[in-house]
Amino acid sequence: MPNQLGRIAPIVAGLSLCLTLSSPAPAQPAAPAAQPVSDPATLKVAREVVAQMQGDRTTTLNAMAAPMAGMMQQMGIKEADRAQIIVREAVLPLLTAHYDELLDIQARSFAGVLGKEDLQAIGTFYGSPAGRRLAAAQPQLAQAQMTGTTQWMQGLMPEMQTKIVQIIKARGWGPGDKPK
Repeated sequence: MPNQLGRIAPIVAGLSLCLTLSSPAPAQPAAPAAQPVSDPATLKVAREVVAQMQGDRTTTLNAMAAPMAGMMQQMGIKEADRAQIIVREAVLPLLTAHYDELLDIQARSFAGVLGKEDLQAIGTFYGSPAGRRLAAAQPQLAQAQMTGTTQWMQGLMPEMQTKIVQIIKARGWGPGDKPK
């Protein structure tokens, strides 16, 4: 059983990454932490905006099923049919049951960073035909971003490994060294 749990931990981490990448916000440099939300009206607007941005929850979650199954295969569940069963019978029902929690976390983040007027303007956009199409396209965009980011990182990996080895050698670090 411990070996099985060890195989599942990276899967859960990968699924978390998948959900993070499915967020409609583009990657940006780290920003100051969101402020606590004290205005209930701003939080209400933020919840509405986040719900619009995510689009139909069933469609969004179902669109992630194939990428999630693929990720599971990359993380150790090699049989495609087993990966699909796990996604269908465990992952999607769990994500569906807790989806409102995710929306609440996102809404608090939005309300802590954006003002009510900006959130209303964003809501207006997501209520438009173009905004609804963008929301519907989010799962496909997230998959494309994940694929592109993975390819980008793989392209950088040889140079990154070389630089890491150079730093380790330059600092005289070796196996078993204790941090100073």
